[in-house]
Amino acid sequence: MKLIYAPGACSLGIHVLLEEIGKPFETQPIKLRDGEQRKPEFTAVNPKSKVPTLLRDDGSVLTEFPAIAYYLALSNPAAKLWPAALEDQVRALETMDYVVATAHMQGFSRMFGPANFAPSEADHDKVRARGQQVFSDALALLDRTLEGKEYVTGQFSVADTALFYLEFWAHGHPAMTLPANCAAHYQRMLARPSVQRAMQQEGLR
Repeated sequence: MKLIYAPGACSLGIHVLLEEIGKPFETQPIKLRDGEQRKPEFTAVNPKSKVPTLLRDDGSVLTEFPAIAYYLALSNPAAKLWPAALEDQVRALETMDYVVATAHMQGFSRMFGPANFAPSEADHDKVRARGQQVFSDALALLDRTLEGKEYVTGQFSVADTALFYLEFWAHGHPAMTLPANCAAHYQRMLARPSVQRAMQQEGLR
């Protein structure tokens, strides 16, 4: 398999999952700021122009964080990345969807891509402010999800790698402070060897 990723992007969560599985895989970084995701070399593989992108051994391509995470977990049951109980499974899916669709796309994307939401530059500060509010509200809700637990469903799962990339973004943003449970979860994730390997390969601190 090969993971096409951008250093520090949401693809970091998938990178961590591949390290958790422990099977050989290749990586190919792209530079989003340079627009490499829109160049023909990449769009020929993934016309969505986004990461993560997973090239599977049979030559097929898989996109979208939740789909890739689900595939990796169920095709590698020995890694125990997918919860056993139905309630935990739906909570893992619930968390991944909320992270990607709300905190990331409605919050963080507004903060760092206001032009995608308002063509008038005069409105960009309002768009950023709204994005930061959505992102902060999402972290507060996710913090409550972690109450009394080390991981989202109690045991480490795919949901934790989604939450981790949000925490990584918030930790690196000067205007944000992780709430207590998220901060503890972030440190717990940083202690995992899989996270350390993924971050080292991506050149992250």
